[in-house]
Amino acid sequence: MRFQDAARDARAVVYAGIQADPLVARAAELLATATPGQRILARAVMNGETTDPDGWRTTFPSLFGPPVTDELERARSEAILAASLAVADRGEQVRSQVRGAIVEELTARLLARRVGSPAVRRERRILFDGVRAEIHPYDVTVERESPAEAYDCKWGARGINADVLHQLDDARSHAADEDERLAVALVVFDAARSCAVRLAAQTAPHEGTAIVTLETLDALAERLG
Repeated sequence: MRFQDAARDARAVVYAGIQADPLVARAAELLATATPGQRILARAVMNGETTDPDGWRTTFPSLFGPPVTDELERARSEAILAASLAVADRGEQVRSQVRGAIVEELTARLLARRVGSPAVRRERRILFDGVRAEIHPYDVTVERESPAEAYDCKWGARGINADVLHQLDDARSHAADEDERLAVALVVFDAARSCAVRLAAQTAPHEGTAIVTLETLDALAERLG
């Protein structure tokens, strides 16, 4: 088993520009230390249904209202709201790409707390002897002594589909065939219940794939799964 940079095709070049957007890094940095409630706020606002900040403050009184006694937490909520509104204000297609890039950057930052930044790589393919390489790279990988780790990242539960589940499970099983350990996971910036409903409708194998949801994101900094 070995890792390889993804091909620099037109898609990769365009997406690299999205990943380099300062808004992606700013949002990911804020979300890396956010509370579960603040992450739910970010998801709701970034969906772009309304860009009225006062409306969101009213919708999430526990983050902005009188119950909040910690001014630092209130300030963090305001910063997350501002960054999320900046994402929501993008056009629909760009907003979708930016949200995906934020989830990937957030995943990489949380993993780096556990394994160190040098081990965390982006947009990498995994190659196995005698097996045709996947066209699409993995969003985030942890490349170190066994077990290595591979992650695909999705904004919402609707991103869970047979293709991504097969790709992750195939990589895990191919690694096992070479007597290597590869931990695989799908990171979804959505509620566990939504992910469970989506997974229940899938027939692709996923028993060996960890599902990381809004509620369990911090586990990336501690362990896989």
